[in-house]
Amino acid sequence: MFLKVCCFIAILTFSFNSAILFAQQKIKGVTLVAPPNPFQSNIIQPLKDVGTNFVKVVPYGYTITNQPKVIYNSNRQWWGERKEGVLQTIQQIQKNGLATFLKPQVYIPGSWVGELDFDNEQDWQKWEQSYTEFILDYAKIAEDHNIELFCIGTEFRNSVNQRPQFWIDLIEKIKTVYCGKLTYCANWDNYEAIPFWNHLDYIGISAYFPLIEDKTPSVKKLKKAWTPIVKQLENFAAKQDITILFTEYGYLSVDGCAGKTWELEKKVHSLTINEQAQANALQALYEVFMEKDFWAGGFLWKWFPEMKGHEGYPEKDYTPQNKLAESIMKEHYSKK
Repeated sequence: MFLKVCCFIAILTFSFNSAILFAQQKIKGVTLVAPPNPFQSNIIQPLKDVGTNFVKVVPYGYTITNQPKVIYNSNRQWWGERKEGVLQTIQQIQKNGLATFLKPQVYIPGSWVGELDFDNEQDWQKWEQSYTEFILDYAKIAEDHNIELFCIGTEFRNSVNQRPQFWIDLIEKIKTVYCGKLTYCANWDNYEAIPFWNHLDYIGISAYFPLIEDKTPSVKKLKKAWTPIVKQLENFAAKQDITILFTEYGYLSVDGCAGKTWELEKKVHSLTINEQAQANALQALYEVFMEKDFWAGGFLWKWFPEMKGHEGYPEKDYTPQNKLAESIMKEHYSKK
């Protein structure tokens, strides 16, 4: 009874703070890269300047291949990936009047979390227990700090396929400690296979749909390439009776960036910078989706606070900062 009362009060708080964001506006979000060291300035103001209304914070944990454990909040991790940095980031977001999406995420060094697998039941259970501790720890933080949106997991293709009941049970556990809105982040080619959308508030998708591999496709051509994908998404949202949220979307600023971005990442150092291609791809996405009722909005991947935390090639990376794409983003994010 006490839990129900607390959740009712929390839901009222969320509704007062977030009614406009969730009911009337698109989510115009940005993924804030966790920096290695504490901020030296107001890192949220530049996001407000381009019209952002929602900021995604990503506390990272990691799993070593074949080790059934999620390691997180370690001194070996960057400041922004640990609780200390996460809490200070949330504080700055809220101080600046923006909403927060907390998205705890696991990575596997040298691999992809979608391929996570174990040979035996015992190891699966050990990893699931460890992941549960990780996700509930941050769900409690989300509740304590009135976070508007929380993600239960990201791109766990094998795990969700092989062990769906774990995820359904995990959602119920999360709901005992967190009363805000929930989503899961499915890869673009896997969202239709997720069996628990009816337990969540948004269909979350990493929206790296391959469109066109031309070096610099026009906005018109890109919009045409989106047409069958939009229809598929719209039908799926109607079938599930839930709106779709792009938990990630974005384009490298290189030749062919609207194609298979996961392949481009592997050879990014050899690719030619192409800001126009990135700008065109973003403009097409915004023009296609901003007026769609089934689309709740999305979170651009990614934004470097104080230009820290990048991997050495920001001029080719997904960030729109100081590129043609920044003006495109501002144009569409600033519209009422």
